[in-house]
Amino acid sequence: MAYTATHRHARISATKVRPIADLIRGKRVDDALAILRFQPQRGARMLEKVLKSALGNAEDQRAPNLGGLRVVDARVDGGPMFKRVRPRARGMAHVIKKRFAHIKVSIE
Repeated sequence: MAYTATHRHARISATKVRPIADLIRGKRVDDALAILRFQPQRGARMLEKVLKSALGNAEDQRAPNLGGLRVVDARVDGGPMFKRVRPRARGMAHVIKKRFAHIKVSIE
């Protein structure tokens, strides 16, 4: 049985978190937490929180063999965007997209 946790509307671009999610996919939970602990990126802190939440969900649902759980799926999808307008030369305007991400981790 898979135990999941999500962080929706995380205030970080999905492209910044995806490479970190690739690092932990398929690893054991304790190894994945050790990897994330030593990554300097801000997205690693967010992934670490979501992974700990999934582990807590497994504990709450009385998962057998908590030590042998693996990260089955670590997915980072794009979320909504704040769109802002920045004035440019000759009366033009450029749109600045402040991106969000949906982070989902499943362990089994």
